[in-house]
Amino acid sequence: MTQKLLTLVSAAALLAACQSVDAPRQQLSDAAIAIKPERWPLQSPVIERNPEHEAKIRDLLSRMTLEEKVGQVVQADIASVTPQQVRDYHLGSVLNGGSSAPGGDNRAAPEAWLALADEFWLASTDISDGRIGIPVMWGTDAVHGHSNIMGATIFPHNIGLGMARDPDLVYRIGKATALEMLTTGVDWTFAPTIAVARNDRWGRTYESYSENPQLVAEYAPRIIEGLQGVLGSDEFLGPGRMLATAKHFVGDGGTTDGVDQGDTAVSQAELRDVHAAGYPPAIAAGVQAVMASFNSFHGEKMHGYKMMLDDVLVDRLGFDGLVVGDWNGHGQVAGCTNTDCAQSFNAGLDMFMAPDSWQPLYKSLLRRVKRGEVTAARLDEAVARVLRVKLRAGLFSAGKPSTRAHAGRFELLSSAAHQAIAREAVRKSLVLLKNNGGVLPLQPGARVLVAGDGADNIGKQSGGWTLSWQGTGNSNAHFPHGVSVYAGLQTALSAIGGEAVLSSDGSFDQRPDVAVVVYGEDPYAEFQGDREHVEFTSDAGLKLLEQFAAEGIPTVSIFLSGRPMWVNPELNASDAFVAAWLPGTAGDGIADVLVADDNGSVRHDFAGRLSFSWPRLATDVAVNIGDDDYDPLFAYGFGLSYSEEGNLPALPLHSGLTGPAAVNPAQLVAFGDPIGQWSLYVNDGSGDTRISDSRARSAAGGIVVSPIDVDAQEDAIHIDWRSAGALFVEGPAADFSREYTADLVLQLHYRVVAAPSSPVHIGVGPEALIDVTAALQSSHDAGWQTAELRLACFGTGPDAMVAVERPIRIVSEGALGLELTRAGIVPNPGDADCSM
Repeated sequence: MTQKLLTLVSAAALLAACQSVDAPRQQLSDAAIAIKPERWPLQSPVIERNPEHEAKIRDLLSRMTLEEKVGQVVQADIASVTPQQVRDYHLGSVLNGGSSAPGGDNRAAPEAWLALADEFWLASTDISDGRIGIPVMWGTDAVHGHSNIMGATIFPHNIGLGMARDPDLVYRIGKATALEMLTTGVDWTFAPTIAVARNDRWGRTYESYSENPQLVAEYAPRIIEGLQGVLGSDEFLGPGRMLATAKHFVGDGGTTDGVDQGDTAVSQAELRDVHAAGYPPAIAAGVQAVMASFNSFHGEKMHGYKMMLDDVLVDRLGFDGLVVGDWNGHGQVAGCTNTDCAQSFNAGLDMFMAPDSWQPLYKSLLRRVKRGEVTAARLDEAVARVLRVKLRAGLFSAGKPSTRAHAGRFELLSSAAHQAIAREAVRKSLVLLKNNGGVLPLQPGARVLVAGDGADNIGKQSGGWTLSWQGTGNSNAHFPHGVSVYAGLQTALSAIGGEAVLSSDGSFDQRPDVAVVVYGEDPYAEFQGDREHVEFTSDAGLKLLEQFAAEGIPTVSIFLSGRPMWVNPELNASDAFVAAWLPGTAGDGIADVLVADDNGSVRHDFAGRLSFSWPRLATDVAVNIGDDDYDPLFAYGFGLSYSEEGNLPALPLHSGLTGPAAVNPAQLVAFGDPIGQWSLYVNDGSGDTRISDSRARSAAGGIVVSPIDVDAQEDAIHIDWRSAGALFVEGPAADFSREYTADLVLQLHYRVVAAPSSPVHIGVGPEALIDVTAALQSSHDAGWQTAELRLACFGTGPDAMVAVERPIRIVSEGALGLELTRAGIVPNPGDADCSM
């Protein structure tokens, strides 16, 4: 083992990195958690207010009706609002959520986005009937490039950029992203995420640059300057620049157990010095929006926490932009609902993100202002902040989106210059963990077999927040300028007399010199990516590695993931192991580093260094630089270069999971989406139709599937049977015989919204179907239900469960309205039988 691996970061360096973090937090005193604004840094607002802007704001406020003012502080999702409604309600902003797009098509052409931007702008600026006509502002989650647009450059996710240790690189990425966004008429990005992820179970870990607050604080201002321009220069919010958002304020990366939208139960000092580390420099860089976080701080939801949103963020940190909510986040505040929340507004939220709840929320806010429950002064303050940001961004004079400087210049999408930046970012993000025998770099003339489900899969290598919210449902055809890992290797090897042969399943006719296996996590986004531990549980990549090793073929792992994971079996089975994170569309950046030049010399060395510590055990979910008991497998800052000896001895194979924690139930559906190898289909007798992005219409229109919000954004699906047909989960044949023998159960979390009038059956595997008609009829309008059905009810013995391709079938012979959020094979609670 190299000296670099054996030597952890010194205690002095650890203390320097997290010097303000409190000691281990067992019992925190009230004083430790009480927010005292005077303990937060005092910054004066960095942007001098423009007298002309302020005069215009006063004039507008004096002439605006109450309805116009309320409209300015409400933001609606384009899937739930029309241009006419933007006009009628004077809405100040629209957004497209992760799965919203023109015409409901997540792969709509960029022309369609620009055309819709024009429609919204024209509606908002209508001054007939004495209207003020304030231009609407469109926001989107461009978190790793303009990632909602087919053909745009998809950069590595933040976790990979953190590995690069290059603040100038993120500046250039921000600048390129702004240009690509402006081509489609969008004004505002909900980025960057400047969370400091401290528990890798969190499904948004990949949105964080690092576990180290110091690195996040270095990156935050540079990405903002790339998007908005450098404060104090002529380019600030000038041509080619757009509005940025620092999010999520504050503590999103520190929730207990890494639960998304959970409680951050740390001291005030840790909240300030770790989780808020990026905000003072972001504000100093002139960021114009800050998004409130879903998380709470010791039970107090940030969306309604005046002490933080107003007293700390505005009064102490000197923020002089607008505070925007997250997706119906106001509805989680005590005493609030998605459609009524004066508390959040009074606490300092300036703009409600009310995607599908905007209309009743508008009406309730209007009522509360009229009653005095929201003061006219508070409303004017929030409206002034919205108007000030719009004025600074030049939106009052910008004109119709399609007439602006960069509008319609779709050649900027994945331009050669932007692709070069993305490729550089990929090169710099790669972290080499092992290189036994110097198998890398790949040499001239080498015949390389490229295997694994990530080998030729641009969607998988791009991860979540890519064309769709969860990043699912994408094919290579959806990335017209993208390069897969295989394609990049093929080009690079061909240039030096070698060849790359694609074989996802690892089969070959001619023995390769080296096998490169590309595998890892499937795409996911917020909360759907939360985990119980950090063991990588899919064995598909491992089987390929072991197959090649048994044949004496040197192996290279390219591991795609949104977090460091326990992969000791894969590390042992690999001669070389590269942590590639989620590189985006520039797969050729991987080949730049892995493939030698025609003389056999290194073209680009490995430059990536861990910005997250690598777990020694699967239970090491919160191993962070600065911890008293810091003992990772690979320390923060680790990363081999070609000049270093890369031999790694065999690692122990015990993951640390014991007892019930070691059980890995077969998850089939979570938050309405299939998990892992599984897919969801519907069939109305006219052929199978795959459910993509939680949406589908069966071939003959007999079954329609759409996403719904229950506790969070699109966390369930609604299945509308209009005629006979089936919904089913399908995937590669899986062995459930052990689960059958252990008396495990099929668990469903469902709600019946339209009772069946015809028989309905549920099946597991190839054999028996259970009649559940009566149970579904009785639970109509009864709210969410959890059903457990013993696997033993579905077969004649364990042999019937050896090769199950359809672990769930719901077959209705007629109309039925059913909503589903999760399903899986779980331990028997003790009373499960063959009825729901």
